[in-house]
Amino acid sequence: MPLVEVTLVEGRTPEQLRTLISAVTTAVHESVDAPVANIRVIVREVPTTHFAAGDVTIAERQQGESA
Repeated sequence: MPLVEVTLVEGRTPEQLRTLISAVTTAVHESVDAPVANIRVIVREVPTTHFAAGDVTIAERQQGESA
């Protein structure tokens, strides 16, 4: 049973998340021939203050871009 976890900064619409889940499911099915019913997808959304790259959070980066 394939399990795929996707972590994103929060802010996508439910429709966007649904599209992502479908695309990931299809990709796993086509790549490893797993039955669709056996594929699990977990989407985790985190606040912009809890996601950083290069010691700069997404929130800090967004503040810098708007200044």
